Amino acid sequence: MGEMAEQAQQAHESQWLDHAVRIGLVAYGAVHLMVAWLAGQLALGEKSESASNAGALHAIAEQPLGAVLLWTIAVGMLLLVVWRGLEFGFGYREVGDTTKRWRKRLASLGKGVVYAALGVSAVKTAVGNGSSGGTDSTTAKVMDLPAGQFLVGAVALAITGYGLRLVHRGWTEKFTEHLDAQGQSGNDGSAYIMFGKVGYIAKGIAIAIVGGLFGYAAITHRAKESGGLDQALQTVLDQPFGQALLIAMALGLACYGLFCFARARHLDR
Repeated sequence: MGEMAEQAQQAHESQWLDHAVRIGLVAYGAVHLMVAWLAGQLALGEKSESASNAGALHAIAEQPLGAVLLWTIAVGMLLLVVWRGLEFGFGYREVGDTTKRWRKRLASLGKGVVYAALGVSAVKTAVGNGSSGGTDSTTAKVMDLPAGQFLVGAVALAITGYGLRLVHRGWTEKFTEHLDAQGQSGNDGSAYIMFGKVGYIAKGIAIAIVGGLFGYAAITHRAKESGGLDQALQTVLDQPFGQALLIAMALGLACYGLFCFARARHLDR
């Protein structure tokens, strides 16, 4: 067991994992760019796919070499899952505070779950079993469990909290810790930081709205009031000046995708 742990630690610190993470980040950025495109289409009244990760995967499937692109995304997500798994098991050893170290490790585990879900969706879409449907059926099943209403409420708080955390990271530019020194300097560095700031804030707002939808579903005990990113963006569109707000959010999500590319190029784990 000790030898396996040592090998895993070496893998976590290896250069090949840097290359793997870069591939994954490019794939993740591409998905966000497609989501941004779909959100823009929704704002302009030309929506053909759900403006969500699932909808983005379906839109990618319709492109030339769509199946190849989907499998590439799936592999990229798998590589990110490996990275976050190694971080969970062996990362942040330099953090002296045990509580803080495990908080960071659990955050890595949560991100790994997100990447895994996206990778599974990519595989399902590639083989023709993907669905671009909503989340209300899953919410309804949870709602029917004992204390299900409180469970959905807890999920709502967790999602909202994560969204607000992204907004905070964007506003304070804390995300720059993900870029090496070269990626933070010069005109290119200024552009990367701008992409990151706008992208993190836009994505955080979108996720916080998703959390709000789950919270409203928990309060009203109506599962259909919950929803994913597509329903959150539709909620934005339904507000006064909704079209302009949604276009701004689409641009923000595109900025997040571009920041993923910048992070891949100037990775600092």
